[in-house]
Amino acid sequence: MTSRCLRALAIAALYVLGAALVCAQDWNTLENLPAVDMSGLSPAQKATALKLLRARDCSCGCGMKVAECRVKDPNCFYSKGLASVVVASLRAGKNEQEVLADVEASRFAHPPEHKLLEDPIDIPTAGAPETGPDNAPITLVEFSDFQCPYCTLATPQLQLVLKTYPTQVRLFFKEFPLDMHSQAAGAAAAAVAAQKQGKFWEMHDALFASHSDLSRPTILALASALGLDMKRFEADIDSADVRKAVAHDQEDGANVGVMATPTLFIDGQHYNGAIKLEVLKPILDAELKHPASPIKKTAKTASAPASVSR
Repeated sequence: MTSRCLRALAIAALYVLGAALVCAQDWNTLENLPAVDMSGLSPAQKATALKLLRARDCSCGCGMKVAECRVKDPNCFYSKGLASVVVASLRAGKNEQEVLADVEASRFAHPPEHKLLEDPIDIPTAGAPETGPDNAPITLVEFSDFQCPYCTLATPQLQLVLKTYPTQVRLFFKEFPLDMHSQAAGAAAAAVAAQKQGKFWEMHDALFASHSDLSRPTILALASALGLDMKRFEADIDSADVRKAVAHDQEDGANVGVMATPTLFIDGQHYNGAIKLEVLKPILDAELKHPASPIKKTAKTASAPASVSR
């Protein structure tokens, strides 16, 4: 029995390794890349586009080629932008050298010159759900997407931050569903609808726990399990008021430079590092000693739900 089990485990491991190798090579062979519209290109132009995207380094600093970055990090602003320039130039009838010149002249061509913490700016938070004490010396603002796998990984890390700094950190949550995630907007609406009944954070946790399936039936089941008034919840989730609240958060994010999720601000400073407790801790400790200028709480529209504390 033991030898059969070991053999089965070895075979399973080989299958996993083989699948990983296939996935690693996909970007070299895929004819269609995430969020890259090659419609209108001739077969020869498409072949040129794929050749260039497989050869050119992504400028985000990830160390991957553009095609590889599109497959492995579909949220990347720079690989998406570089691909769009390549395709647009080829559609315009330009040759390979002209396409490369257009790429190098574009705003996507060079690595972003981000500091770990950028200069503080005002982040609107009025009406946003929050957790942590009102008088906490540090304010975090997270722009997030319930269907985003990176946001799912960041969530327990931020919970660890709050446990590590129970009196020193307050967290605001802002909706930023990405277009590439088909169920994200519905989940964001569900969170705002739950907020109207005082159960945002319960819904927040439930949605992230179910991030791989955020279909309407799943969301309704989660709401029912949380004891929400279902008639009111279903009316709210489809309401113009809730859609407006989500859109307002997205607009706030766009206005402060949010391009992907999760995006975190520390006392109004755009944070460009990993959202992990061990990485954030020295930054938060330094912030406690030398705090940035406090962010201002800019009021939202009158239709925004009242702030909810955890």
